[in-house]
Amino acid sequence: MAGKPVRPASAIDQTRRMLSLVTYLRERPGARVEDVARAFGISEDELVSDLDVLPMCGTSFRGGDLLDIDTDGERIWWHNPDDVAEPLRIAADEATALLVAARAVSTLPGLRESDRQALLRATAKVEAAAGDAAGASSRLSVTFESEGGVFADVDRAISERRRLWIRYYSPARDEVTEREIDPIRLVSVGHTYVEAWCRRSEARRTFRLDRVAEIKILDEPSAPPEIELRDLSEGLVQPAAEDPEVVVEVGPGGRWVAEYYPHDSADELADGGLRITLRTPEPASLRRLALRLGRDGRIVSPPELADSARQAAREALAAYDGAEEQGAHGAHGVDGGQ
Repeated sequence: MAGKPVRPASAIDQTRRMLSLVTYLRERPGARVEDVARAFGISEDELVSDLDVLPMCGTSFRGGDLLDIDTDGERIWWHNPDDVAEPLRIAADEATALLVAARAVSTLPGLRESDRQALLRATAKVEAAAGDAAGASSRLSVTFESEGGVFADVDRAISERRRLWIRYYSPARDEVTEREIDPIRLVSVGHTYVEAWCRRSEARRTFRLDRVAEIKILDEPSAPPEIELRDLSEGLVQPAAEDPEVVVEVGPGGRWVAEYYPHDSADELADGGLRITLRTPEPASLRRLALRLGRDGRIVSPPELADSARQAAREALAAYDGAEEQGAHGAHGVDGGQ
């Protein structure tokens, strides 16, 4: 129902559901979509989203033996349940990769203790089954970068319905701010984001996990207002049709812009750069981007924004030259007095 708060499942809860879904579908060939969704307490759209992921799963790390599951929108068919149900035999390199990954995940900060213990029990069973192949894994280790710890803390905060404090880098303003947020859900659209209610701006905001410089789970309960979750099937950022279009050309040293700024298109240029087209309700905010790029990029259109960016660059350069000249005069005066 529109306006009704939706409590999304955590990433771990979704994984549990999908594992159960495999067993459920194997026992019910041709199951109706609406019946399966009702049985798992999810919407039909959520179920279809799970079904889009399952065909990428299977019993082999090498790309074979994947689940052959499809749907016509009304019923769900699993075409190779017997093949997938055969006893799993993994090679030595597969056992090593699995054990190293499992041990690494078990060390993630913020992981719920029940999930950690379940993972350790499963790891012990894999070690026993792998025999000698498990030996190599004990000599390898993986350390997750900061995003892994951030993900675990956000997932835990969502599960326990607790507020988060974060220090967050905003590339549009080139600054780090401190915020308290009530997390709503984790989403993955190219990168992993947390959609949350931001107490600083008193509005819904989306934060990219790899831009979170620091994070703490607070004792305060998370209490976002009743808001309808957005449909992100068409992408995380969906500019309005009336938002002005901006074209930026960057050289090889400015390709990072396509990584950090949502855009409509990024076309390759002959010199190894990109011609990036994006839309924003505040084109003037991109002047700072032009200054950061320097010789690595320029705003092409709209013309008035390009002129404004060039003027800002000239003023910045003049201020820099003036400061240098003043410093040179000061140094000359000291030398002359000696």
